[in-house]
Amino acid sequence: MSPGPPFVDRTDAGNQLAAALPALDRDSTVVLALPRGGVPVAEEICKAYHLPLDLVFVRKIGVPGQPEVAIGAIVDGEDPKVVVNDRVARSAGVTFARIKEMGHALLPEIERRRALYFQGRQRHDLKGKTLIVVDDGVATGATLRASLLGLRQSGAARIIVALPTAPPDVLASFEGAADQIICLHQQSPFCSVGAAYRSFPQTSDVEVMHALQRCAGFVGSVAVEGKVVR
Repeated sequence: MSPGPPFVDRTDAGNQLAAALPALDRDSTVVLALPRGGVPVAEEICKAYHLPLDLVFVRKIGVPGQPEVAIGAIVDGEDPKVVVNDRVARSAGVTFARIKEMGHALLPEIERRRALYFQGRQRHDLKGKTLIVVDDGVATGATLRASLLGLRQSGAARIIVALPTAPPDVLASFEGAADQIICLHQQSPFCSVGAAYRSFPQTSDVEVMHALQRCAGFVGSVAVEGKVVR
């Protein structure tokens, strides 16, 4: 009999990731989740180490007619960045100019989510910080790759990618974009992110908002088990 999925749900994945992280300076570390699915995972890391939670606003760009297939991604910022999955783009016969146009069409939805989630609250300054970038898993890696490209421009001192599951070849493609990569379960051959979970429901906007509120309360409380250096 084959073993079951390695994670019960996103909360379980977050707890396992928290245990796998290196020692961190609480005063100079920010956890960044890719909404929406990465938020419940990241919340457990924030809870364990009393770290602030912020979000990376990035959207997958789907192949025309096949929106579930990522041809690239766009990450928001002063100068929004589009990252292209070259293999998928060549196969679909879509030019970079068209992909960039499709990406910029997604910016209003990013702005909607930003306004909804933060509701006027100030976001964290990332300059000089250690960033722990969290998602519930990656398949093609286009969305996360776009996020890392944008975060490099923030002036962060160090970027750690923390993932419950991913295919090995995609993890290899992040080398150079991140200073450290932690992945608990490497699937090969890769089926899907959801295959690593027993329970994998969609995360709602309301759940994201509540997680941000809870994580704001974790900051400044007592450190745990000597892993966080004050």
